[in-house]
Amino acid sequence: MNTVEPIRDKDVVLDLADYLKARNERDYVLYMFGIYSGLRISDILAFRVRDVRGKSEVYIREKKTGKEKRFALNKELIAILDQYIKDKKDYEYLFKSPRYPNKPITRQQAYNILTDAGRAFSIDSIGTHTLRKTFGYHMYQQTHDAVTLKEIFNHADISVTLRYIGINQDNKDKAIRGLSYGRRH
Repeated sequence: MNTVEPIRDKDVVLDLADYLKARNERDYVLYMFGIYSGLRISDILAFRVRDVRGKSEVYIREKKTGKEKRFALNKELIAILDQYIKDKKDYEYLFKSPRYPNKPITRQQAYNILTDAGRAFSIDSIGTHTLRKTFGYHMYQQTHDAVTLKEIFNHADISVTLRYIGINQDNKDKAIRGLSYGRRH
């Protein structure tokens, strides 16, 4: 499996959103849910309409860790969700499969949606985890609060969080590019 990266450029984040919105509303909402929640794709796909309708926060039990988690829904995400679910039934999955009456799309389908969109923008290092990493990267850029991000991601150590969202790599790249021995060419 290839390592995926966060989408660091905000313009590209928004361009991908516009691209997905023009193609398929479900895929657009999936993308927005991921970049605004920081949840793993397995947890995102489990949501039903009733889990978000009229809510400003959501409770889940994470599939990977088994830990219970409460998280606030971002106001921009709430507006997107409200528009998306207005004509949907409470029992429906948010990201319903077109093939099965009441099942969500699979992780593989979510991966295919994102990699296809990534290809349109020449992004190779994209996958379902890109959404979570993009959330973390931009949250860190706006807040510089690694402690809160560590808690959101349930990481054991801040160094894990910084490596996960690509901050360590950015810092290493900057240091290497800035190295100079003083001689001008």
